[in-house]
Amino acid sequence: MTPRTLTRNLMATTTATGMIVILSACGSAVGTTTEPVASTELVTVENCGRVLEFAGVPTSAVGLSPSQTELMLRLGLGDSVVGQAQVGTAELPADVAAEAANIPVLSSDAPPTREILLSAEPDFVYSPTGYEFTAEQGFASIAQLEQAGANAYIATGGCLERRNAGTVDDIFTDIENLGVIFDVPEAATALIDRGRADLDAVRIAVEAQTRLSVAQLFVDGTSLSAIGAGVEYDMIALAGGDNVYSPDDAAFSDFFAASISPESLAAANPEAVIFAVSTEQQATETAEYLRTTFPDLAAVKNDRLIAISAADTFPGTLGNIRVVEQIAAELYPTAF
Repeated sequence: MTPRTLTRNLMATTTATGMIVILSACGSAVGTTTEPVASTELVTVENCGRVLEFAGVPTSAVGLSPSQTELMLRLGLGDSVVGQAQVGTAELPADVAAEAANIPVLSSDAPPTREILLSAEPDFVYSPTGYEFTAEQGFASIAQLEQAGANAYIATGGCLERRNAGTVDDIFTDIENLGVIFDVPEAATALIDRGRADLDAVRIAVEAQTRLSVAQLFVDGTSLSAIGAGVEYDMIALAGGDNVYSPDDAAFSDFFAASISPESLAAANPEAVIFAVSTEQQATETAEYLRTTFPDLAAVKNDRLIAISAADTFPGTLGNIRVVEQIAAELYPTAF
């Protein structure tokens, strides 16, 4: 995870959402009404405290991060996707990357500008967080998209009020909602069933293991932050880890991450340390810093320093499930 990523998360929490980036009902409560609109049913979906209305199936969708693009492709919506954004922040899995090759790229390392996004003429814009809709950053706001005839959907885990309470299961709410919005309920159900089966397989594999203590950190130079809430906390729990930091700690009551001292980490002495990175070089540098600075840490002595993809910790990504599988396999290799 880069410093810019953490900065974005901090900004997101003061604008419209977060990463490292909510009301438990946000993104849930899918429903339809029988009110006729242009000879079709009006489909309604609740998302982050807003009710989105669809008079028809969207035909010009934009994914504002690879996570959202991947999800739409896995639902068979490739023909409806007219733009993908922030493509430089993560690589799509190989099995869907080829399908995305012909989708126009709107931006690389940041959300597309208002002008670029609107020029794609979308009728549905799918974002991991509300940050991508902050007009102050030069992005199209939700109101501006609505004026242009587009619905803006934020991943459930990316809703501002849910950042500290997010869970891996939030992705299933998004898949269910997309199934309703795009009228692909069978594909949505199949994808949900597959994801739940993957999580169940992990649960079964680790349930007999003695739980290892885990700390998830963000390292920026010599500064340390710990993760003690949100979807990251839930990923560790589902993988069978016992996080030494938790939402019950006062430091994480308002935000999922908090600065900690080296002494605090040494006192907690976790048996494994997990850290999110964006590049292999960052993974190498972070692991070397931990080994050098904390040679007596149990995680260092037992060589349990686990690097995970920062992009796979984004809200609304199937990568959340992949991270659970990776952490579990590295914590308890004999269980798999």
